[in-house]
Amino acid sequence: MKAINNRLLIGDIPASDLVRKYGSPIYAYDEAIIRQRMRDLKQGITYAKLMIYYALKANTNLHILRIIREEGAYADVHSPGEIMAAEKAGWKPEQIMLTSASVTNDEMRFAMDHGVLVNCDSLSQLERYGKLNPDSRVCVRINPDVGGGHHSHVITGGPESKFGIYHDKVPEIKEIAGKHRLKIVGVHQHIGSGILEPEKFRLAMNVLLKTAREFSDLEFVDFGGGLGVPYRPDQKALDLKSLGRMMTETFSSFCKEYGKELYMHIEPGRFPVAEAGYLLCTVNTLKETPTHKFVGVDTGFNHLIRPAMYGSYHQIVVTDRVDGEKSKIVVVGNICESGDAFTRDEHGLVDRELPEIKEGDVLAILNAGAYGFSMSSNYNTRPRPVEVLVKGSESRIIRKKEDEEYLLYGY
Repeated sequence: MKAINNRLLIGDIPASDLVRKYGSPIYAYDEAIIRQRMRDLKQGITYAKLMIYYALKANTNLHILRIIREEGAYADVHSPGEIMAAEKAGWKPEQIMLTSASVTNDEMRFAMDHGVLVNCDSLSQLERYGKLNPDSRVCVRINPDVGGGHHSHVITGGPESKFGIYHDKVPEIKEIAGKHRLKIVGVHQHIGSGILEPEKFRLAMNVLLKTAREFSDLEFVDFGGGLGVPYRPDQKALDLKSLGRMMTETFSSFCKEYGKELYMHIEPGRFPVAEAGYLLCTVNTLKETPTHKFVGVDTGFNHLIRPAMYGSYHQIVVTDRVDGEKSKIVVVGNICESGDAFTRDEHGLVDRELPEIKEGDVLAILNAGAYGFSMSSNYNTRPRPVEVLVKGSESRIIRKKEDEEYLLYGY
């Protein structure tokens, strides 16, 4: 967070000035942070044949995708729509991989027609893919029996997870691949999201590499994503140098044993974009009960669902009074649901200490660049907000605000 004269800046622009220019609410992104986080990844993980596959589901705005592609990333996609987005952003077919659960044959055909590598999530999918596309290259997603993340809903490894082929099913994988003459060129895993402890990655790497030894024609091993960012002010950032050193040493040792130097894939979605994004909104209501002081704003969980869905913490600041004498308040949205609160945990409302707030104040919800707009909806028939990209002292619209006419008629 950057503040000068007690005012929050996005790039070099006061956040409240963006609201005056573009209206409220607004998603604003700082281009410099996106580029820096991509460079942090490449500097932290120094393995020579590293390939970074950005997970489009975190943020699919085409302008942001182009920035990430310019910084050297490839595209990790989860649907035909994301394949199209990746293509529009400039990625070539060989730079895109489809990873998704409960995939239909039509979705696989779409990927095949577009020259996109398919990463199979189940034995069922691998069987169907083999019938659709024999004598082809394929990747398989392994459930490594290790999970991690900031909430049970985002843990994507282990016996409770729906994702991947359980690591003890290698004989079945080989049988299906042999029947359809499929060449397994990669093995993949993803253990969860929001992980800040390198040791979790070490455990999962070791399990996946044990599985990888059983395949003789690999070109890459994909260790997935889950690299977290510090959402809370008291959280420490992921130690990328420590993580990178561990991953490089572990994988280099494996490749020496395997007999050739493979590519290492990682899939950071949150990491490049989360800290770059701000949801700016305006206070329009103040009220009290015997328990809480409520501050109502002109946005809700239709624009940022993470607090309601996961109990996720997002730091909130008063944009023109970042510091000041504080009082306990609850920030709530304009959606007709009791769960529509930005200051809550898994169990309910939680007071947040913020400078004294008045109607008309602009608030900024921080670290909203990942899984913010991309998970937004039109619940209560409310339009999604404008998206703005900031580069230094310049700003521009990168997605227009929706209107009710569009919501009702689709044009």
